[in-house]
Amino acid sequence: MRLRIVPVFFGLALMLAAPLATPSHAAIKIIVNDVPITDYDISQRARLITMTQRKSASIAKKQAEEELVDDQVKLAEAERVGIDVSKSEVDNAFNNIARNVKMSPAQLSKALRSGGVQPDTLKERLKAQLAWNQVLRSRFSGRIEVDESDVIAALKKTDEEDRQKSVEYDLKRVIVVVPKNSSGGFKSKRKNESNQIRAAFDGCDESGAILGKYSEVVVQPIGRRLETELPEDMRAEIEKMTPGKLTKPSTTPVGYEMIAVCGKREIASDIAVRTELENELRQKEGESQSRRYLLEIRRRSTIIYR
Repeated sequence: MRLRIVPVFFGLALMLAAPLATPSHAAIKIIVNDVPITDYDISQRARLITMTQRKSASIAKKQAEEELVDDQVKLAEAERVGIDVSKSEVDNAFNNIARNVKMSPAQLSKALRSGGVQPDTLKERLKAQLAWNQVLRSRFSGRIEVDESDVIAALKKTDEEDRQKSVEYDLKRVIVVVPKNSSGGFKSKRKNESNQIRAAFDGCDESGAILGKYSEVVVQPIGRRLETELPEDMRAEIEKMTPGKLTKPSTTPVGYEMIAVCGKREIASDIAVRTELENELRQKEGESQSRRYLLEIRRRSTIIYR
């Protein structure tokens, strides 16, 4: 199951700028397994919900209360099964959100504060989400199945043309080697060379002359792969490419890696659309199991509203 970190930040320029409540003046409103949730916690989460989801104040407050209860239930379950989310994991998730909205972490923190939300409010939400994701992987990994009859029923609803074809790629891996302890200057030089190779690359059959201009460039055949066999991020980039081109350089432990699309063809098969439908059904079943699991552990928890 993929972790859904947080909705995209809408209208950052329209964030509220009301003064923050003082934590020392906060009153306890809910207790979950001996962990207090204060009116300050609720106010902060409600502001975050308003900023990210454009909910009204009353709806955001109610949602904030339920989210905070669920978060404490999830964290307690994570602790029970021996899962602990580190500060660095939370910080990485926070930094990823900043990157997704084209900000630095410092800029995102400033934007949150300008809307009346402390950055730790978002980080606390992220910690609960990360912990819950690990709990779900531990509990359900490899055990979420879908019925063949459901797959067939979904397949019948798709277009006939889509059911009868899949896309197959012929791929090679091009690696511009960077030794482990290389200096920052050398890494920058190799990154530039990778981009030069990508710009000049115009077909796998003619690549020898181009690659021969650079030292320590390794070509590894990947072979033929169906679109459904590719990682999602790679698939999204390759689908937009024409044969004979390279993907953008990505950093790996051995250097900068690019994928060459040497060939592309449609084959008579419903495997691509079938796999996609199976994944969608598996995700829905996973979400359903997650909800049932959360309800189960909520019933076991001690929740007191004051």
